[in-house]
Amino acid sequence: MDAFALGGVLYVGAALAVLPATLRRPPSLFSLRRGGSRLAVAVVVGGALAPVLLAAGLARTPAATASLLLNLELVATVLLAAAVFHEHIGSRVALGTMFVVSGGAVLAWSSSPELRLGAFLVIAACACWAVDNCVTAELDELAPHHITMAKGVVAGVANLAIGLIVASAPSIGSIVAGLVIGALGYGLSITLWVAGARDLGAARAQLIFAVAPFVGAAAAWVVLGERVTLAQAIAVTLAALGVASVMGSAHLHEHRHEAAEHDHEHVHDDAHHDHVHSELGTARHQHPHRHRMLVHSHPHVPDLHHRHEHD
Repeated sequence: MDAFALGGVLYVGAALAVLPATLRRPPSLFSLRRGGSRLAVAVVVGGALAPVLLAAGLARTPAATASLLLNLELVATVLLAAAVFHEHIGSRVALGTMFVVSGGAVLAWSSSPELRLGAFLVIAACACWAVDNCVTAELDELAPHHITMAKGVVAGVANLAIGLIVASAPSIGSIVAGLVIGALGYGLSITLWVAGARDLGAARAQLIFAVAPFVGAAAAWVVLGERVTLAQAIAVTLAALGVASVMGSAHLHEHRHEAAEHDHEHVHDDAHHDHVHSELGTARHQHPHRHRMLVHSHPHVPDLHHRHEHD
């Protein structure tokens, strides 16, 4: 299947996965106006460009190598989160990033021009998704399934149309398989990642998400029967050390919360959500709510409420 068509089918599958949730709770026009520009960046860069680059890279790279190279999305996300979005990183996150960079360097080096091009394309896809990650983590006006739906409809349909124009139509079996993979690997994955990133920040959420390529590499070795190379084994070890190094990376200091209004999932035992309502009880829930100005001190990570800058 052509790279454009594959990217399109995957994202159409993602849209189908979240369609029931979107029909039950559609976005408001007010939310779309407030978050529309950031949503457009996420859709174009993360939804349109990245899948095409990844599909082209997979065609030139062994599955296990490509899966491990995807950890470089973590590196790009951390760098962007710190330099552009002023997210607190800390020494443990920085150390973990260094381990993953080293693993990616081991994999990317090759004497084969075709493999080097494939690695470059996968790395380019990671850079696009890093931009998407940082923008999406701060997009609190829309629910996670709204973001997934927008990417699926806009990017999926556009890429699929291009693929059908520049190449022959894929088989029905390929389309069905792509839709199923897109629903699980893109639709549910994106929705869950967005929800988690709002509680952890883009960098830390991506560090946890970096476990996924380990599973992909293991599947390539066990299911596809690919040979385990020395470079892949070294990369797995370095990446595992990188993920392990960021556990417990919360920090403590006095900080100030400005008054704010947004819409996201929350509970009422976190010292931030003290508004009162009786109909929703104490379970985790989501609705538009306001925060008053607050100054306090507690361990925290750069979630939606802790995007303050540090000296």
